[in-house]
Amino acid sequence: MSVTLTAPTERLLYRPEEAAATLGIGRSLIYEEIRRGRLRTVRIGRRRFVPPEYIAQYVELLKREAEAAA
Repeated sequence: MSVTLTAPTERLLYRPEEAAATLGIGRSLIYEEIRRGRLRTVRIGRRRFVPPEYIAQYVELLKREAEAAA
């Protein structure tokens, strides 16, 4: 009998703290960006999560803002 190992799949949801670590920003800043509506989240019950595509959209927003300020 052989055992087949599968490669880990990309995470589908990140806790806000994990999203902050991924972005290299602090926990309070991530919650401020969520509160301001700049970083979207999904809820499961009372818990809040950030899908990877919302992280990517947030990064694109930051890039647009940086280009506009230049």
